[in-house]
Amino acid sequence: MNAIEQQLAASPRNHRYYATIIVIVAALFVWSLTAVNFGDIEQSGLLIAKHMIYGLTHPDLDLLFNTTRQSVLYLLLETAAIAFQGTLVGAVLAVPLAFLAASNLVPKPIAWLTRFALIIIRTIPALVYGLIFIRVTGPGPFAGVLTVGLTSIGMLAKLYVDAIEELDTRVLESMESVGCTTFEKIRFGIVPQLMSIFTSIMIYRFDMNMREASILGLVGAGGIGAPLIFAMRGYKWDEAGSILIGLVALILIIELVSNKLRSKLVRG
Repeated sequence: MNAIEQQLAASPRNHRYYATIIVIVAALFVWSLTAVNFGDIEQSGLLIAKHMIYGLTHPDLDLLFNTTRQSVLYLLLETAAIAFQGTLVGAVLAVPLAFLAASNLVPKPIAWLTRFALIIIRTIPALVYGLIFIRVTGPGPFAGVLTVGLTSIGMLAKLYVDAIEELDTRVLESMESVGCTTFEKIRFGIVPQLMSIFTSIMIYRFDMNMREASILGLVGAGGIGAPLIFAMRGYKWDEAGSILIGLVALILIIELVSNKLRSKLVRG
């Protein structure tokens, strides 16, 4: 017991370090408060906030549960379809790019060029892609599918490359020693190692694409984003509340299902 007490007494004291960190964080917090101007809050703004809270807590149940093309259920289904189809498009197109970017399979100059192209794809925001495709295809879900698919390629290919570069090459070497063709090495040596990993990554990306698809409606690329912004601009807070409730419920369900599927794939 004495040895433990002596060891504790001999341990370094970091009180000054922690005090310095606390002072710095407190100073930054106080400095950030200087950008907040409470004098701009008017009486009308408080009244709007009151109506907003009331509308969000008293949603339009008819809009939430009817089955017309303007209902929340139909718009949520359209949003999920945009996210699903866009994820499939991105997942398929990302596979050849991932193999071209894998430095253990192709020459390094080709891998570097492919990775640079993927970085450019990931750099451009999804809303910019949405605006571009709307000019090409017109507003609607098809523009949303193309946008989600293109934005998915960058991240999916990057994660695919990480999985490809961690391949067990001993399997390929043994298959080559017995005279297997390139197709046979890909079919029986590479695909079995990557299939579950690729599927898990694709499910994870679909979970993210659900959120992106709901935002793309703001620029006219289909989905539930446009009705949400129109309801908020028109101060129809009960409609906005029903849309938000449906969107949150759908995302929670998809996240629970995707987490279970990914855990099963990881465990084999």
